[in-house]
Amino acid sequence: MSLTLHEHPFASYCWKVLIALYERDVAFDRHFVGGTEDRARLADLWPLASIPVLVDSDGPTLPESTTIIEYLDGHGTAPPLIPAAPGPALDARLWDRLLDGHVMTPMQKIVGDALRPEGNRDPYGVEEARAQLDAAYGLLDNRLDGASPWLTGTEFTLAECAAAPALHYARVVHPWDEDDHARLTRYFQALIERPSVARVVDEARPFRSLFPLPWEVRVLFGA
Repeated sequence: MSLTLHEHPFASYCWKVLIALYERDVAFDRHFVGGTEDRARLADLWPLASIPVLVDSDGPTLPESTTIIEYLDGHGTAPPLIPAAPGPALDARLWDRLLDGHVMTPMQKIVGDALRPEGNRDPYGVEEARAQLDAAYGLLDNRLDGASPWLTGTEFTLAECAAAPALHYARVVHPWDEDDHARLTRYFQALIERPSVARVVDEARPFRSLFPLPWEVRVLFGA
């Protein structure tokens, strides 16, 4: 059996899966997906040609980051990223969905709008995305009561795999107030200091020139 991840090191949903692979210490090969020709070849594996896509030589070809991470829980010997107990498992899946839908999606809206040509931008949509991020920051700060280090308790889970890239990029395009959301700031620091996350951030540094918005030194802790 061998695993191949079709990915780009700067893509946020690819980060999510890479963090899971590093957490679980699962061996895999990387296949870089860059321009149009790479996407066309990827469509042979997955018709939508979105990344990431995981190919198991003895198993399925899987798109979609959450599905891939669920599959990876069957590989390696590290603690699962979906907790075994039903309640914590449900929590991990819930916060994964919330982070993808209410942090990752509006963050990508802001970034995507910056890539549009002049005259085709959507300032109203961008303001909506910023408001959605503000609401999500408040929700996360309230969840992080300080009693547990992570969103679902004492274990690093699927939720953190989603949170790290979503918050990293969201903080570049629409930073939260560190004083008003001190618990969220502490959580972000813990994420950035996690070895799996730090490794993914470091691997992405050479690609920062691709980012269409200013990359100010407001991303915390050397990230």
